[in-house]
Amino acid sequence: MNAPLPRPIVFRRPWYSVALERAIEALIMVCGISAVILVGGIFFFVFREAFPILASPNFGLGEFLFSIEWYPTSVRDVRYGVLAMIVGTLAVTALAMAIAVPFGIGGAIYLSEFCTPKLRETLKVVIELLAAIPSVVWGFIGLTVVNDLLITLFDAAVGLNVLNAALLLALMSLPIIVSIGEDALKAVPDSYREAGVALGATRWQMVYRVLLPAARNGLLAAVLLGVGRAVGETMAVLMATGHAVQIPTGLLEPVRTLTANIASEMGEVSQGSEHYRVLFTIGVLLFGITFLVNLAADLAVRGRRR
Repeated sequence: MNAPLPRPIVFRRPWYSVALERAIEALIMVCGISAVILVGGIFFFVFREAFPILASPNFGLGEFLFSIEWYPTSVRDVRYGVLAMIVGTLAVTALAMAIAVPFGIGGAIYLSEFCTPKLRETLKVVIELLAAIPSVVWGFIGLTVVNDLLITLFDAAVGLNVLNAALLLALMSLPIIVSIGEDALKAVPDSYREAGVALGATRWQMVYRVLLPAARNGLLAAVLLGVGRAVGETMAVLMATGHAVQIPTGLLEPVRTLTANIASEMGEVSQGSEHYRVLFTIGVLLFGITFLVNLAADLAVRGRRR
């Protein structure tokens, strides 16, 4: 007659261990959704302050978006047109990205694939020091060094212009693009590199044909963060653009950006006034521009995946 099987031993966890685990899970969940909550709260605050002017019958959204006349302190004819500032923001950001993206992606490729370990650590420290420089210091550099340089090289009437601000924003965005781009390239499995070498590809062919397509999503994220850094910058562009409300006809023309306009005028308006509400409306517009950039990037990534 067979002996009965032994009963399995059941280990019961103490109640405080179960409670602690559930508390940690709840904390992790709160941390995970905190970014969404904070962004939603910020947008709610900005939109709440801008809503009274948006709902006012005297405020024309079409004139606000498509007029270049910005005269908020006029006694007889107050006009709020931000088209020139929208064009100025896009011009400075586009030129900054045209400068920063090739250098940033190239720097990330060099650090990831061609640099020796000792030199890589040194260069990464230098690149991170660029990110540590305050924006007001970049503004002083643009106001003094770059201003005189542009006047000397291009015989410009004034050195505070689109090119000045774009150069500063490119340098400010470069550390983000290089760091995140290098991480994206390092995340590509080594088997991809080994397969490329086994097929007889040179190092440049492996980078162009293998690594860049495999890391394109991470590289796109790096570029987008650089765009966000450039669009949201305030103090440097306030000091380096010339702060003129006009649509630029060239790289050496002074402009005014949306963020610089908010920073320069918010301290001069009374709380709750029409001018005050319009400045918050510009903040809502900046939210919309950022949302469209992220949406376009998401659609591009989804299209490439398909």
